[in-house]
Amino acid sequence: MTAEKFLFFTNTPAHVHVYKGLVRRLRDDGHDVLVLARDYGCTVALLEYYDLPHRVYGTLDTTKWSLARELPKHYYNIVRHAREFDPDCIFGRGSYAAHAGAITGAPTILVVDSETDTLDHALSRPFSRAILTPHVFGKDLGPRHYRFRGFKECAYLHPETFSPSGDVREQLGVAEDERFAIVRLNAFGSHHDVGQSGFSPGDRRRLIEELSEDVTVFVSDEGGRLDFDDLDAEPYDLHPALMHDALAEASLLVADTQTMVAEAALLGTPAVRSNSFVGGTDMRNFVELEAADLIVNHADFDAVVDSAHRLLADPDAEARWERRAHDYLSEMVNLTDLLVAVAYNRDEVSAVSGLTAGTANRGVDRPGLSSPE
Repeated sequence: MTAEKFLFFTNTPAHVHVYKGLVRRLRDDGHDVLVLARDYGCTVALLEYYDLPHRVYGTLDTTKWSLARELPKHYYNIVRHAREFDPDCIFGRGSYAAHAGAITGAPTILVVDSETDTLDHALSRPFSRAILTPHVFGKDLGPRHYRFRGFKECAYLHPETFSPSGDVREQLGVAEDERFAIVRLNAFGSHHDVGQSGFSPGDRRRLIEELSEDVTVFVSDEGGRLDFDDLDAEPYDLHPALMHDALAEASLLVADTQTMVAEAALLGTPAVRSNSFVGGTDMRNFVELEAADLIVNHADFDAVVDSAHRLLADPDAEARWERRAHDYLSEMVNLTDLLVAVAYNRDEVSAVSGLTAGTANRGVDRPGLSSPE
């Protein structure tokens, strides 16, 4: 096998998890791999933890207009690094990867799961060799759109790829029989979060106070602005790479964010989600997970508190969720295996087993999630 060069883009921590298995497999096969990373949240910390070769192309903080300020610098560094590396193939999520492919001439594969990123779809679609989405994705992205049965989280939480650490309870300082909940708070600082919102400051405090009446509470605050004074809760302070181990052990997740809710669902942990996305035009992956009884979506905060108390009071909830997740995942793809096949068959993506043409599922389009055309 001739050694090739593969370039990856990880703009957020979730992207590191999606591609880490593929990066390792390609490196094991003798290929040259480089990850271009944005210093956002714990993205760089994860790359260092997993020992993935990377360069940082720019930074992004959690304020709403940070991306607009940093965008020119991002593109300057991306172009410079991409030309220097001269990849044979690029993997990413959106415009950065697609435009790097256009500049270098390398075919670009995108893994996309958010229907709301209409502008990013429009800017990246013309320059992509293939766009891969979950089977429930609510748009048709054109003739190079392919669907897989599962979610992006199946790249790292499929039973064939994820094995929980056995000592995360000890690291958290909780006993083997001690129940705990995780509260995940979104900073709403990404470009796709503009105009969106989650728990108010008052709701955050009330939620933590209510949960702490029932269980130990750990809080993962993306913005880092929560004041823990007078709160019976602890910040989640383990390495971010251990979050999935903690989620797998938790009795409940309550969040106003997105990815971690899907992760909890696939790990079999009861999850309650609430933000302004919830409603008639919500993203299809969360509609699907709720239909499978793996998450609970609420727009109303009082309903969030009621559901959290109800789930914590139900002695069978955790076992029931684990059974549902096990059965549900039995029908999902191991996305890392599929991405390996795509990497090696990028000139004939349509022939890769486990993918179906996006246009075949046009019927999943819904009002409010129309194509950008």
